[in-house]
Amino acid sequence: MNIVVGVTGGIAAYKSVHLVRLLIKAGHEVTVIPTDDALRFVGLPTWEAISRSPVTTSVHDDVARVRHVAVGQAADLVIVAPATANTIARMAAGIADDLLGTTLLATVAPVAVAPAMHTEMWRHPATQANIATLRERGVTILGPDDGELTGGDAGPGRMLEPEAIIEGALALLSPRDLDGLTVVVSAGGTREPIDPVRYLGNHSSGRQGVALAAEAACRGASVTLVAANVEADVRAQLPDGVAVVPVGSASELADAMREASPSADVVVMAAAVADYRPAAVADQKLTKEDGPLERIELVENEDVVAGLAARRAPGQTIVAFAAETDPDADARRERGRRKRERKGVDLLVVNRADAEHAFGRADNEVEIIGDGGEVVAAAAGTKREVAAAIWGAVAAAR
Repeated sequence: MNIVVGVTGGIAAYKSVHLVRLLIKAGHEVTVIPTDDALRFVGLPTWEAISRSPVTTSVHDDVARVRHVAVGQAADLVIVAPATANTIARMAAGIADDLLGTTLLATVAPVAVAPAMHTEMWRHPATQANIATLRERGVTILGPDDGELTGGDAGPGRMLEPEAIIEGALALLSPRDLDGLTVVVSAGGTREPIDPVRYLGNHSSGRQGVALAAEAACRGASVTLVAANVEADVRAQLPDGVAVVPVGSASELADAMREASPSADVVVMAAAVADYRPAAVADQKLTKEDGPLERIELVENEDVVAGLAARRAPGQTIVAFAAETDPDADARRERGRRKRERKGVDLLVVNRADAEHAFGRADNEVEIIGDGGEVVAAAAGTKREVAAAIWGAVAAAR
């Protein structure tokens, strides 16, 4: 694939070196177009060495090939990372007085922009208006993240990590096999309160559910994400247009899923939902002064996915997850078959969940069980790659 990476004058330009390296390693042809200011942060020799191609900022180089237009015309995808407030303003205004500006005007390829700036600049009404303009024109905004910034500041404005930018950008080229469908995905891990400061929970970060929601949106679906305690940096990987319903406990998740699911074509229960909750929740923090806490009485939560399957609308496809810790693949597969039958779902995604797999990690490994207990698909890789395989199985099942 022919990918153009525009790099502008922010300190986050150093991260884009790794971004270009990852794209090259994945087999893509990469043309780097830095601005003059970007070269004050990372020099021309670095970009040429990493991209394995000549690099220029000028519209006056290679004039015979009409380079200032040809680069954009030949691109399959354009990524601008980092995108400073100045660059975003210039894009919104259509300014094209350098090679990056002319390339952006000449291309008809999908464009993804990864903003990077201080929080005050990101929140400024002018920047937000420019972002809105770009979104209206079909530009995809990836991030920014909320975190530590240059100079000791912190807040929204940090550029997404290269891996997240690549996932979000490549997703723009996903097949549109979910066009016109309405999808509801749950993600994260529920928390069952013990007292005002403690809870019973699990290690789910919500990354797989967010990847599923993002992939579905890129494939044309209208998506609602029911997010159980999913951190802001994980939610930042969602594309524009995904509706997010935040929830905390299993009962809150159940209520949200019951409300969102009746009109959905596909329901995916990727959240790690607590099977049990404390029978009683203390009004105040439990302390040692209150005496030893010898046990917490638990009561069973409702089976959310089984309830959704029992009440499904005609033609609705329901997908459930089974996080299994058994190291034996055959045993995991057999448990998945039984769970699929018991829950009454169409597809059951079995993923290995232990200290080295799934929860909190960037990658995942799954098998997807369909009718008759058959393994209809398997996938291993990043959670976005796994999400693509799951949606491929859903499309095939439908």
